[in-house]
Formats: sequence, structure tokens, C-alpha cells
Amino acid sequence: PHRQAGHGGCSRLPARRRAGRARRGARSWCYSAGGPLSCRSNPYQTNLLRDSVRRYLQVPADQTVLILHAKVAQKSYGNEKRFFCPPPCVYLSGPGWKLKQEQIKARDLGEEGFRVCGYMGLDSMGSSLMETQKLSFEEQPDAKGFGCAKALYISDADKRKHFRLVLKLFFSNGQEIGTFHSKLIKVISKPSQKKQSLKNTDLCISSGSKVSLFNRLRSQTVSTRYLSVEGGAFIASARQWAAFTLHLADERCTWSEFPLREGYIRYGSVVQLVCTATGVTLPPLIIRKVTKQYAMLDVDEPISQLHKCAFQFQGSDRMYLCLSTEKVVQFQASPCPKEANRELLNDGSCWTIIGTETVEYTFSEGLACVREPISPVPLITALQLTGGGDVAMLEVQGEYFHTHLKVWFGDVEAETMYRSPKSLMCVVPDVSAFGSDWRWLRYPITVPLLLIRDDGLIYSSSFTFTYTPEQSFIPGQQVISDVTQDSDKLLDSIHQEFTRTNFHLFMQT
Repeated sequence: PHRQAGHGGCSRLPARRRAGRARRGARSWCYSAGGPLSCRSNPYQTNLLRDSVRRYLQVPADQTVLILHAKVAQKSYGNEKRFFCPPPCVYLSGPGWKLKQEQIKARDLGEEGFRVCGYMGLDSMGSSLMETQKLSFEEQPDAKGFGCAKALYISDADKRKHFRLVLKLFFSNGQEIGTFHSKLIKVISKPSQKKQSLKNTDLCISSGSKVSLFNRLRSQTVSTRYLSVEGGAFIASARQWAAFTLHLADERCTWSEFPLREGYIRYGSVVQLVCTATGVTLPPLIIRKVTKQYAMLDVDEPISQLHKCAFQFQGSDRMYLCLSTEKVVQFQASPCPKEANRELLNDGSCWTIIGTETVEYTFSEGLACVREPISPVPLITALQLTGGGDVAMLEVQGEYFHTHLKVWFGDVEAETMYRSPKSLMCVVPDVSAFGSDWRWLRYPITVPLLLIRDDGLIYSSSFTFTYTPEQSFIPGQQVISDVTQDSDKLLDSIHQEFTRTNFHLFMQT
């Protein structure tokens, strides 16, 4: 496989497979000592599922759980409680939640039966709700449900260097929705005051990574404000925070051009902050180190987690990004007469920067009768094609896989083999399985990649597959003109051409 246009790998598959594969009958679970587990539904189940998947592809009724959290957490000592900052947030979105509400209402459980509630804690806390924080979800103007765990912390009795957050969701009628995990969080004792070395990049912030910015006046927790976006404008919010993609920008180019660069962010660099949720961006900014409320103009060391920093508008006369109550404004710093390499800032211009992570779980019950929790929700991270010809296999790599999952290419089920919680193998379906007459195919076919549990629960993904005829082999006018106009001979000629044609499988994210 090779890379093409940033859309994963590509390899060739024949347009036609052995006729026997398309007509294979039902398969049961197959076991082998130490080997993979293979599953294929019987024809009746496949037809029912296929109808459900087709309806889903026409009108997706997804339910999405999005968890936002910081990459690092400061450890608490003694009786002190250093609550995670920014606090972990959970967003519930997608039309499937509304559909579920209507289904619960139809069972005469009323509005109260649908209300979503949750508990969040550290992954070592066990099941005791006394050790977790309850989340109350409120509906926002964009119809998303929002919950925030403001009082989570890790004590010095916990000796781990990494941990995960665990979110358990329920309906208020007691029905369990599922359990969801955050990404790994690194435990630190306090922000590093040493000059960061690129040999140890654990705490460095790279271009293209996501960050959060917050401001805490006079070091008071109650005064914490987070940089956020509301109504297309930047605000300082006491309740919600936004994740921003931090890009290194080319200093010689204009704002409209904005070419991206790779590497680690250093003080003195020109950067661009782009809101991950809305795409709203600030003008190019020069990031400065802050020491005792002074912006240091001559520091160029790498930026570290939880460092104090300031953002000077590029090309301005000492103008800095600043908050004023809940507004984001510009503040003009004062020059330092005795030290030309320093500029005096106010409290609102001093920001703390921290890396963030997001993890998204998407599922759809569709018309399935799902009685079990929807977790573990599988996450696909990569695809790897192996083999070719009649035995082209696709390895689906990710997390939280189990034996009751099948890979589907659009509305076509693929023969699936379970290898491990991080790997599934499947046989790539022949292009003729998608309902098109392969003998006449002249255009690409793109189908989404889905994982479907054996009870009909659908897990969507961001991956798609495209079957594309190789242009150099597509029959042209010359081929047709050399054949008599007898229809049987014409069809036979096209059949032979497409038998020799290869199709490309593009794995796209």
C-alpha cells in the first residue's frame, strides 16, 4: 500500500472474484486453537440487517458521546484538592437521542424516563458512586447536551503516572447506556520551570495539537475563565471551554495565506489558534513567555504544559489578547524602561496553556432491539490491506473490538474474523456485491465502513472505501468500434475487458 492525497493506502483488487464467493451460504462461528474467530450471519439475518443499514445510510440516527479533557493533571497533596483544569466535559449530540426519547415515550415512560444522567471518575475508583462525580446534562441552544465534572482530582496516595477517566451513562429510568473511557492523562506534580528539551517531548506542545487557554485572576480558582467561542465570537467563559488547534504559521506570509508548518511550538513563534468545534480563528499571534506578569521578548525555548504565556497580535504595537470579565479584547502592554526585552502586562493578558484530548463515541440503535449496554464502543484508528486478487484482506485496527462485531462495507456484510481487542480481519467484498453491474462500471463507488454488533447496533466510522476502475484499462471507443454491433458479442467484449480490469481500493478517512 502506498499513500495518496492523504487518504490512507491504496491497493488493487480485481473487478471480478470467484463466483463462489458471492454465493456463499451461512457460516457459523468457527474456532481454532490460538487462531482467529470467523463470523458471518445467516442469509435471513443478513437481509434484515441490510434493510436496517440501508435505512440508516439514508437517514443516519447517530448518538454521539464526546469527551473533552486535558492531557495532563496536577497531583493533589495532603488535604489540598487540585481540581482538573480545564474540567472534563461531555457533550451528547446527534438525532438518535431524540429518536430514543420518542421510543421511551411510546412505552409510556414519559419525559422523565429519557433524561440522561452520568457519573465520571478515575479508572481505579471502582463502582462506588461516592467516589465519582455526578453529571447533570443541560440542553444547549444547538440541541447538544452538556455536562461538566468540576470536582475531580487525583491525590498523592495514587502513585500512577497515567490514568483514564471513566464515564458511565444511564437513562433516568435506570437503563444503562454504556461506559466510556477518556484517553490517557499524564500525572505531573507541578508545571515545569526548567527549560524544556526536545529530547524529552512528553510535556512539549507540537504544531497541530489541541490546546486550551485559561486565565485565573490573582490565582483564585473562582475567577478562572476559559477562552471559548460563542455565536462566532471569542469569549471568556466561566462554564465552558473550547479546544483550539495550535498551528505554527509562516511569519513571511499574510493571514489569508496561512501555510501550516510542523514542529514544536517555541516562544517567539507566530501561531494560529483555530477553534476545533466552529473553525473560528484568531489573527496571527506571537506567543510570548510570561514571567512575573512580564512578556519576555527574547525567549525562544519550547513551550511546556501549564506554562504562563501571552499572545501578541502580529504587526501590532504591543497589543495582546486579553480578557475583560467575559469579553475578549486587546490590551496594550507597557514598555519596560530598564529592560527592553520585557513588556508589562495586566492580569487579563496572562494565559495558562495546556494540551487537550478529545475522544468521540458514535453509535446508532436504528431499528434494532438493543437490550445490552452499547459499550464497549469500538474505535477505528487505521486500516491495513494485505493480499490481493481473490484473497484481498483488510485489517481494521483500533480499540475495544470483540467477537460480536462484523465489518460492513456500506450495506454489504464482509466475512469478519476477530483477532484481538485491537484488530479485526475481513475479506474485502467484490464490487458486484454493491448492486451495480460490474461489466458496465465506469465510475468510482464509495461506501462507508461500519462495524455492526450481532444484535443490530451500528457503530459508524470516519473511514470510507472507494472502488475505482483503472483508467488505462477502461474500454474506449476503439474497442467498441472493432466489435460487430451484435449485442451478444458486444457484451462479451466488454465482459472480457472488465475481466482484465483492476479496481483500486482507496481507504479514506
